[in-house]
Amino acid sequence: TEHQELARRLGADWAGATGDTPPALLHAAIDTTPAWTPVVEALRVLEPGGRLVINAIRKDSRDQDALLRLDYATHLWREKEIKTVANVTRQDAREFLPLAAEASIRPQVQEFPLEQANEALQLVKQGRTQGAAVLKIFEAVKR
Repeated sequence: TEHQELARRLGADWAGATGDTPPALLHAAIDTTPAWTPVVEALRVLEPGGRLVINAIRKDSRDQDALLRLDYATHLWREKEIKTVANVTRQDAREFLPLAAEASIRPQVQEFPLEQANEALQLVKQGRTQGAAVLKIFEAVKR
C-alpha cells in the first residue's frame, strides 16, 4: 500500500497490486521482478497486440507453477507479444530518456555516498527508502 501511494504521488495514473485489473487494458508492460506470477498477470491485462517485456536477471523457481495457469485464450491469443531483455545498452538509455521526460511520472531519488553503501542496502532491504536508492560513486568535478 505504501509503495502504491508513493507511485500515485509521483504521477502514476493507476497503481494496483499483482492480480488487480487496471481501468484499461495495457498497451505494454515491463516486468523487472524475479517472480513468474507478475508475468502471467501482465499477460492477462494486455490489450490485443500488446507487448510484455521481461527484464530480469533471473526468475525464481518458487512460483514457477504460476506458468501452469497460462491459458491460451486469456494470456496469449490475439497477437500478444513477449520479449526478453538481457542488457540495456547506452543507446537504449539515450532513446528512452526523452520518452521518460514526456511521461507524467516523476522519479524520487535518495542518494547515498559510496561509503554508505552497506547502510543504504540495509535501508532498502528493510523497506525504509522512498523511490530509488542511488549510490553516488564520485562527486562531479567542477570546471
